[in-house]
Amino acid sequence: MSMKWWNSKIRVFLLTVVLCLSFVTQANAQSEYERRMYNYQTRWSKLIPKYTKVQFAGGMGFLSLGGGWNYGKNKQWETDVLFGFIPRYSDEKVRATFTLKQNFIPWNVKLGKDFSMDPLSCSLYANSVLDGDYWASAPDKYPNGYYSFSTKIRFNMALGQRFTYHFPVDKRRTRKSVTFFYEIGTNELYLISAFCNSYLKPNDYLHLSLGLKVQIL
Repeated sequence: MSMKWWNSKIRVFLLTVVLCLSFVTQANAQSEYERRMYNYQTRWSKLIPKYTKVQFAGGMGFLSLGGGWNYGKNKQWETDVLFGFIPRYSDEKVRATFTLKQNFIPWNVKLGKDFSMDPLSCSLYANSVLDGDYWASAPDKYPNGYYSFSTKIRFNMALGQRFTYHFPVDKRRTRKSVTFFYEIGTNELYLISAFCNSYLKPNDYLHLSLGLKVQIL
């Protein structure tokens, strides 16, 4: 065989090796890109609210609307972000409110094929009136120590129960389930008043709240 023939074979072989290495490198780069994009999308998807919620009363205004996230092994934890309003009839103007709420649901009980019940829900939340007439610390016009509490922020606690209807898989379009719930709660000022004033009755320092939660994801 001639040297020319060998040189031709060697060139073909080297070209094949280069093409294979190039293909492998591109495949690895593409794979790395896809992994990065998947991680990127997964992180951002976690910010999408998993449900919407509307709540009546509860120390957070007349009506509040928002969304939130449930998580944990059995989805027993919830974080709500709610915006509400205090109507004009209870004050000289309509006022907006903001609530950050943390819920814990210890266990769930099945009530047939499509229904379930949460015998107990526990909630802690902070509510703020979004208005300059309310303050977190007393203005300078008041003597030091005149007001020992904030008029802008209230810290609340509540206990309640929930009842859920789970939509069959073939009927799920924009929601997975709908939950009705009620809560009985109070805030730190009401609680202090209840301990310091024995003549107060439960309806003086406890408030009832009703709500509806629509699970989307």
